[in-house]
Amino acid sequence: MKNPASALTLALGLAGLAFAQSLPTATAVLGSDGIQRVEVVGGSYFFRPDHVVAKVNVPLELSLRKDSSLVPHDFILKDPEGRVVVSVSLSKEPRTARFTPTRPGKYEFYCGKKLPFLKSHRDKGMRGVLEVVE
Repeated sequence: MKNPASALTLALGLAGLAFAQSLPTATAVLGSDGIQRVEVVGGSYFFRPDHVVAKVNVPLELSLRKDSSLVPHDFILKDPEGRVVVSVSLSKEPRTARFTPTRPGKYEFYCGKKLPFLKSHRDKGMRGVLEVVE
């Protein structure tokens, strides 16, 4: 590019896109009330964060919402045995789900939505893991 300002704008735009699509790991924060909390946002085939770390045998409160998209999404969390622990339809307004993880391990979460003849949201990358540790 001949224009340095255009090159800088392009570079910043690409960096912003990469940052917006990054899906960080989050550790649930323990409140003074003994409840650990974390916020998860779902959007166009992503969860942010897509990896949550929480402590075993400590109540966990998930604040769940979707970004501004019009596409419907939900949040399904299964324990290591595959049992559904949380099932919430996502909205722009935060919804709260509470449970106490009773054993360490990986708890899968995903969006269960799927349109006919298309890949499911889960297959498009809208999934993550809650890692429960000692």
